[in-house]
Amino acid sequence: MRRVRVGVSLKMYFSHKQAVAWFDAVAARVREHEAVMSGRVELFILPTYLQIPAALTAFHGAPVRVGAQDVAAADEGAFTGEVSASELAEIGASMAEIGHAERRRLFGETDDLIAQKTAAALRHGLTPVLCVGESELIGLNEAVATVATQLRAALTHAPDGGVVVAYEPVWAIGAQHPAPISHIQVMIDALRDSIDQLPERRGSSVIYGGSAGPGLLTRLSGSADGLFLGRFAHDPDALIEVLDEGASLAAACI
Repeated sequence: MRRVRVGVSLKMYFSHKQAVAWFDAVAARVREHEAVMSGRVELFILPTYLQIPAALTAFHGAPVRVGAQDVAAADEGAFTGEVSASELAEIGASMAEIGHAERRRLFGETDDLIAQKTAAALRHGLTPVLCVGESELIGLNEAVATVATQLRAALTHAPDGGVVVAYEPVWAIGAQHPAPISHIQVMIDALRDSIDQLPERRGSSVIYGGSAGPGLLTRLSGSADGLFLGRFAHDPDALIEVLDEGASLAAACI
């Protein structure tokens, strides 16, 4: 049976009160969603650090994974403002987003730092959500080479363990439409080939993000293992629509 993964990053859009209301609304729907409750579709939520405990409470008893939008490269020490993988794991988080284009662009994160964060997450049992993607719309061969290099760099010296590779072409993030279907399919296939060559990454998956929303998973016809959603998931009904698509995809691949 194929498992489809659907993730949501809330970035910094919601106040705490808004986030709690969203968690409660989604949790109520998820508990009635057979595909999520049975594990055929895996939902993961990445709120702000301060919202993580509230998310864990809201989704208690449901098979929904909660994680962070970033993680420190170090395990402990004098690192003002940082949050360690060990502390995230201690409170019940199980995933960490690493290497998002906004972190690279706004905060100057390098491939070396992303590799350190990936290693830290895996050391403490967190599943990295590794974001890779080319900055501009370029030829497919060049784009494939770019994301393959990003993926290899992120996994340098990382402990064994599965990862979620989120292909997010930077030029499609926040755009009106996602990347063209044919482009996504080629890029996803290339990333899957890369990750499949690494036996220590067994259990990994490759999902698409970048203006992803309802209807896209169906149009991708199973080429992606799932979607990484942003603003389109702010409407719980739209999120459930994507989960329904994932259920249909998982059922078709039994």
